[in-house]
Amino acid sequence: MEKIILFAPLVGAIIGGFGWRVIGEKGAQVLTTGLLFLACILSWIVFLGFDGQTQHIEILRWIESGSLSTDWSIRLDRLTAIMLIVVTTVSALVHLYSFGYMAHDDNWTHDEPYRARFFAYLSFFTFAMLMLVTSDNLVQMFFGWEGVGVASYLLIGFYYKKPSANAAAIKAFVVNRVGDFGFALGIFGLFYLTDSIVFNDVFAAAPALAETQLHFLWTEWNAANLLAFLLFVGAMGKSAQLILHTWLPDAMEGPTPVSALIHAATMVTAGVFLVCRMSPLMEYAPEAMAFVTFLGATTAFFAATVGLVQNDIKRVIAYSTCSQLGYMFVAAGVGVYSVAMFHLFTHAFFKAMLFLGAGSVIHAMHHEQDMRNYGGLRKKIPYTYWAMMIGTLAITGGWLSRRCLHLSIAGV
Repeated sequence: MEKIILFAPLVGAIIGGFGWRVIGEKGAQVLTTGLLFLACILSWIVFLGFDGQTQHIEILRWIESGSLSTDWSIRLDRLTAIMLIVVTTVSALVHLYSFGYMAHDDNWTHDEPYRARFFAYLSFFTFAMLMLVTSDNLVQMFFGWEGVGVASYLLIGFYYKKPSANAAAIKAFVVNRVGDFGFALGIFGLFYLTDSIVFNDVFAAAPALAETQLHFLWTEWNAANLLAFLLFVGAMGKSAQLILHTWLPDAMEGPTPVSALIHAATMVTAGVFLVCRMSPLMEYAPEAMAFVTFLGATTAFFAATVGLVQNDIKRVIAYSTCSQLGYMFVAAGVGVYSVAMFHLFTHAFFKAMLFLGAGSVIHAMHHEQDMRNYGGLRKKIPYTYWAMMIGTLAITGGWLSRRCLHLSIAGV
């Protein structure tokens, strides 16, 4: 069942992307969407039936090189089960939404197979994200991490005839490579010190890393703190934290379903997932976790402040996402990983709803995205109004719960 969840989107991407001439554009859309709903249903079955025991499901032998020996396998634990339903549920609904959204896209001529290409890109992204969250070792996670980066480049630059879309795709790709360099250094350092990239081995070695000094650049560093910081640099890039956040608002150049899938629900939460996945190591790196908390709080305040003065409806929601991710890192930084994952879970659904609602508004307003030109839409598009109202109330509830968290941390 787990293997079907992982590979169903890949099968859809391959057949829909390369076989659309045989099955037709409509067939490619139906096939990719159907396989995503299959993965979604199976993910919920796995989540609801999970017994709390970590499972390792081997797919194949992967790397045999010197002392490095690792399988390509699925690590199924509570964290994976949560991410499976987030990724597959939101992706399946975005696929379904895209049927209507892409039906009359003015950016293409009728003889271009843009719909098949778009759905194949969405499915490929979902496969890469599932690779990331089901990984049982750091190299496998890095494979999914980079696959997500490639897919986001393709989707942000989907309107490749627009110079602004091309520039945004390149910017997202380059900025993320900066963060990924730090992630790669962290993986190299962990393998150098533990002689393994498997999570269980790395977690078992965490207490020893906390007592190890590592010479890096100009001085000696505590190994656990340095490696935790390098891993967090990768998380900063994917989750658009301050300094490496600049790509996220520009990424709104992609179609609105892309914004809902990548920049609200899945890709940008990969950094939070990484910190929570590596929590056994992070617990032995107090200085690194203090930095995570500080940067998360700074990003939450900065992004929310910038979002107040934006006029583009999608950029407002994008900055809101950036701010919410900061809150998740604050929770993870103070050691309450369950709170970070709970907010990740809820945020994925209501923020995707807001993005998809924004797409409905943009279509109703004939592709106008400047909110200063809006007004009186409640009676014109009542279903969209109520959907976005529910999303707004969900964010409000999230703010109240975070306020209670802050008071509890402060001891009030």
